[in-house]
Amino acid sequence: MKPSRLQAGDEIRVIAPSRSLAIVKGDQRKLAEERLTELGFRVTYGDTALVHDDFFSNSIEDRVADLHAAFKDPNVKGVFAGIGGYNANQLLRYLDYDLIKANPKVICGYSDITAILLAIYEKTGLTTYVGPYFSSFGMRVGLDYTIDYFKKAVMEDGDFELKQSETWSDDSWHLEQEDHNFYPNHGYMIIQEGEAEGSIIGGNLCTINLLQGTGYMPSLENRILFIEDDEESHPFSFDRDLQSLLHQPAAAGIKGIIIGRFQKESGMTDYALHEIIATKQELKGIPVIANANFGHTTPFATIPIGAKASLSVKNGSAIVKVFA
Repeated sequence: MKPSRLQAGDEIRVIAPSRSLAIVKGDQRKLAEERLTELGFRVTYGDTALVHDDFFSNSIEDRVADLHAAFKDPNVKGVFAGIGGYNANQLLRYLDYDLIKANPKVICGYSDITAILLAIYEKTGLTTYVGPYFSSFGMRVGLDYTIDYFKKAVMEDGDFELKQSETWSDDSWHLEQEDHNFYPNHGYMIIQEGEAEGSIIGGNLCTINLLQGTGYMPSLENRILFIEDDEESHPFSFDRDLQSLLHQPAAAGIKGIIIGRFQKESGMTDYALHEIIATKQELKGIPVIANANFGHTTPFATIPIGAKASLSVKNGSAIVKVFA
């Protein structure tokens, strides 16, 4: 089940299902709203999006109420997480999935929001979007690629190829830096060649693993798996988290893997990642690539969970297509 495409004039509701939007500075919130307004949207906010407690989050009840209100409101066409955090999975058992299924609309975010996106997809069949937060639009420079692929995924009709950006950055965009350090993007790192087709599943790896053994975990059967992690992940923890995912029922149904670019603080190297994948007998014979524009470095693409995709890796190059 695909939500209607967003278009100029639509209302976007910003909620805070993880950390409070108050953690994002006022100037950044203003710029993010201006950017979305330039795309033709009208931006509104959940009643408690700026409320916060000692953990810079909010009560489960308030966060659930804001999400439900966004799906109930017929004027709201898109729901954006303000920012991520650590506790989005607290909401899963309290969400009204029948309400969400009856009112399908775009819902977008990444990192910790992966838990909500996958739970909604599993419970309702609704395509959800691993993509920018509302606060992501407050980044001052280097946003063109992110906006372009956001539009391809949620505003425009038709399939698209997931091409690489010309440059990338690992700077802390939330510090409102005017001058970011951008590096040449040398393209996908080829780890294993092959060809694959399947439905997209994925997001933040350590958050996906929070769903193991629950009713919110989608099947891995016939999947193109997109996975990424942030600077808190290092080679040892990534290895362990990936292995845990590969122990899941139907993991043998994974057809191909696309790994998002690691942040420098993670300590991951090309050599280490090749060695980690080489130890996974479960992945023998399937295509695996890394350094994709997806995850915690910038810029990044918007990935539709549940959409069909193909991955062709041969002769040292890779082509990723999304059939949106």
